[in-house]
Amino acid sequence: MKARYKRIVVKIGSNVLTRADGTIDATCMSHIVDQVAALRRAGVEVILVSSGAVASGRSEIKGMHKLDAVSSRQLYSAVGQVCLINKYYQLFRDYGIACGQILTTKESFATRTHYLNQRNCMQVMIESGVVPIVNENDTISVTELMFTDNDELSGLVSAMMDAEALIILSNIDGIYNGDPHSPDAAVIPAINIGEDISSYIQTAGSSFGRGGMRTKSRIASRVAEEGTEVIIANGKTRDILLSLVEGKDVVCTRFIPAVKAASGVKKWIAHSESFAKGALHINKGACEALMGSEAVSLLAVGVERVEGYFEKDDIVRIISPSGHQVGVGKISCDSTQAASTIGTHGARPFIHYDYLYLDIDKNTL
Repeated sequence: MKARYKRIVVKIGSNVLTRADGTIDATCMSHIVDQVAALRRAGVEVILVSSGAVASGRSEIKGMHKLDAVSSRQLYSAVGQVCLINKYYQLFRDYGIACGQILTTKESFATRTHYLNQRNCMQVMIESGVVPIVNENDTISVTELMFTDNDELSGLVSAMMDAEALIILSNIDGIYNGDPHSPDAAVIPAINIGEDISSYIQTAGSSFGRGGMRTKSRIASRVAEEGTEVIIANGKTRDILLSLVEGKDVVCTRFIPAVKAASGVKKWIAHSESFAKGALHINKGACEALMGSEAVSLLAVGVERVEGYFEKDDIVRIISPSGHQVGVGKISCDSTQAASTIGTHGARPFIHYDYLYLDIDKNTL
């Protein structure tokens, strides 16, 4: 086969790996591994972001006493991770391929050091011929410490590993221009950067996962802005991965990537909004300068107020006079120093352009 990509991230949703009763669909899982093995033979580097641990645990534990939502999730995932990775291990082993598990948390992406440590680990695995299988560590990730779902995690992994494409496998064919259950609805084949598709997105989450098409759309748009193609497709369609990587005409939704890819550090900052430790409220002049056509840094003279407590090199939000977030960036000083120099000329930039990510699609003025 002739592959269109050298490195891809494949996110496998809970509804792809589970049957109607919520237990693991071993046949579907085996078919996905068959495709990954074929892609490997074609020279494609594949990183899997796999759901299914909680479903695996639920299949193993029967008749347990009643637990609250957090405790049951921790229990199911603790047992299920063992079952899930063991199944992957056995399936890949039949092809002579080694796989390795990476359990991560939201906090592991919050600092640049931890971020780079994870990237190095995955890079070493890939160079050693090992398939990385990534999942959130649900045993310790609860409430505010959780990713929205594995769609968010897959976006972070794609940015971190400079993937050429992120393929999100769901249980439907893509994003529809109406209710997917309506006979008049059709899959939107391509979505360009900045295109508003909010009216097409349903708010309901998936049956067995935490996310839904709204999350997928938001993550896909951001990843595409950074220069990575994103494809949402039906994971239960036969040979879907092979067809997509070969560039065959299949039903799916493609998010067209930006022509120029963002730098590695900008990708990290772009996905670090939820890790922000504080905020800088800027004046109209600074907002207009940032949103203009030229690349500029955020200077102290353009900041009117500092919110929250943060240290040097933390991620902070940038807030316009109207209260909208216009971007995020890595701050060059702590909150005390920032508060003492706001509105002044001559100080070093609060956020250098190289460490600044702007949400250019928002009406922020």
